[in-house]
Amino acid sequence: MNKPRPTINGPTDEHAPPSISLIIPVYNEEQSIRAVLDEAVQVLDALHEPYEILLVNDGSTDGTASALKAACQQYPTVRVFTVVPNSGQSAAFGVGFRECRGQIAVLMDGDGQNDPQDIPPLIAALKDCDACCGYRASRQDSISKRLGSRIANRIRQLILHDGIRDTGCSLKAVKTEFLRNLPMEFRGMHRFLPAFWIMRGARIKQMPVRHRPRAGGHSKYTNLGRLKETIWDLWAVRWMQRRYRHFHIEKGENS
Repeated sequence: MNKPRPTINGPTDEHAPPSISLIIPVYNEEQSIRAVLDEAVQVLDALHEPYEILLVNDGSTDGTASALKAACQQYPTVRVFTVVPNSGQSAAFGVGFRECRGQIAVLMDGDGQNDPQDIPPLIAALKDCDACCGYRASRQDSISKRLGSRIANRIRQLILHDGIRDTGCSLKAVKTEFLRNLPMEFRGMHRFLPAFWIMRGARIKQMPVRHRPRAGGHSKYTNLGRLKETIWDLWAVRWMQRRYRHFHIEKGENS
């Protein structure tokens, strides 16, 4: 039986394509998303480049939908999409990847822990690479969450050899050509985005970014739950690495 595709609702925009697309998945973040958005708009306005902000509501059950509707009314650069039913952060990012129109995409969480002030240096780094991944230099999380993340990162690096210090940090900038046709319908794939980009030949940089305490709400993950999923996912991605083939197409006559 085929699973139904997530339902997506969003306004259309007749303006020219933006240069920058900020993609923010949101799940039950009514307490934080407006402050996150206000900060992001201020930072992006200062870049003096056309941009859009894609807010992907992953089936929230609180007042997030109302907050996003108000955001659309306040900011014409905001586009809202709703995933029905709740399908996880990977699916939400996947909607943003499919719908974004910029040449550069910036990925960020909606809980307020990422600082939008880090967006300009991430974008600037793309002059010399295809993707720049932030890593949390000073995490504002509990000791148990920091320890769990460290263990997960070590295991991932041992199996995938991707060299990424902190795959749990959502704050990244990437050329959007590397976002197309990724398997984001599978839960947990957002944790392996750099590995997918490397498979496709992307040049990766990493830089330290700020990390702040949550502005509201609560974490959607536990260490044990994340580790269980990650172990299975790692072998799936490792299989993809071993089977992936780089090739190009040469057109013949009449092609």
